[in-house]
Amino acid sequence: MAEDHVQIFDTTLRDGEQVPGCKLNTEQKLIIAERLDLLGVDIIEAGFPVSSPGDFKSVDAIARLVKRATVCGLTRAVENDIKVASEALKHAVKPRIHTGIGTSDSHIKFKFNSNREAIIERAVAAVKYAKGFVQDVEFYAEDAGRTDNEYLARVCEAVIKAGATVLNIPDTTGYCLPHEYGAKIKYLKENVKGIEKAVLSCHCHNDLGLATANSIEGAINGARQIECTINGIGERAGNTSLEEVVMIMKQHPNLNLDTGVNTKLLYSTSQMVQEHMGMFVQANKAVVGSNAFAHSSGIHQDGVIKNRETYEIMDPEDVGVTESAIILTARSGRAALAYRAKNIGYELTKLELDSIYPKFLAFADTKKEIVNEDIHLLMKQNQIIQS
Repeated sequence: MAEDHVQIFDTTLRDGEQVPGCKLNTEQKLIIAERLDLLGVDIIEAGFPVSSPGDFKSVDAIARLVKRATVCGLTRAVENDIKVASEALKHAVKPRIHTGIGTSDSHIKFKFNSNREAIIERAVAAVKYAKGFVQDVEFYAEDAGRTDNEYLARVCEAVIKAGATVLNIPDTTGYCLPHEYGAKIKYLKENVKGIEKAVLSCHCHNDLGLATANSIEGAINGARQIECTINGIGERAGNTSLEEVVMIMKQHPNLNLDTGVNTKLLYSTSQMVQEHMGMFVQANKAVVGSNAFAHSSGIHQDGVIKNRETYEIMDPEDVGVTESAIILTARSGRAALAYRAKNIGYELTKLELDSIYPKFLAFADTKKEIVNEDIHLLMKQNQIIQS
């Protein structure tokens, strides 16, 4: 793997599908998995096979379908979970078992009623058992964001020796600040013996709106896998948004980080996931929201009409959006009205524009948005004909 390549681990079908009301059937999962493979993600986490017969069936079907990406199944550090996952993944071209256990003092005490040494033993046993089924084993240290760095490094060393190929460092509760999360990845990179044998992975939640920032900071500090979902869907406030981290790396070449994602498929993939999961993103969602490339302020509209880059740092075509949208409202200026009118056949002179603009504003004050039909009506009322 190239030093600057950041693998994209998509967990839309596992972590994303855990959201209440977003349950997918096997046919829907296959449709999305096929699109994710086409999109160019490196790993597809297909599900949690032991959790239900339906999930086992879906993981098995995805493993048979996907030919390019690695197909991954989640487990707890439990032998039966791992065995069932291996069965579900047996037809995958590139199978991965994702196993792990909580490592924070809170998880050790309250979830497991255990101690640090016993947790390391369980982690090592799980990785060794998984290694008996597949070569590619990812270990997750749940709640790593709140785990003491020195102890976390000990856990990582132990599971690398046991055969782990990927170390997932989750900010499970979304609590870390970016500089804290980046420092944690840097500490592991510098202090874990044998770290060159494994890939560090970011799995950040969005409880405080920091999932994307934390993941990018992790990659800057040496992580080479980011775990994310389409539209940022996931538990509670969601996961790291795939489209956001991919476009950040694309738009900031000075980071020297790259992915294999075909960004021109981002918008259509977002739409597909929204349709199948029934969870629609807010209009102002970064990259794929309906307003991401829409402009309604007169100052912004004038700038974009003159040169798109005055207010857009991304070319809409790069994410699969046809063009920027100039939305007419009471905040729009003359340039925007003339631009939209021209698009539907009216070449307004300066006198015509000066005459009709006050009438446009009065009309716009009564509506949230002026659409093409409204423009036609205004032109007809003012006896302006199409050119």
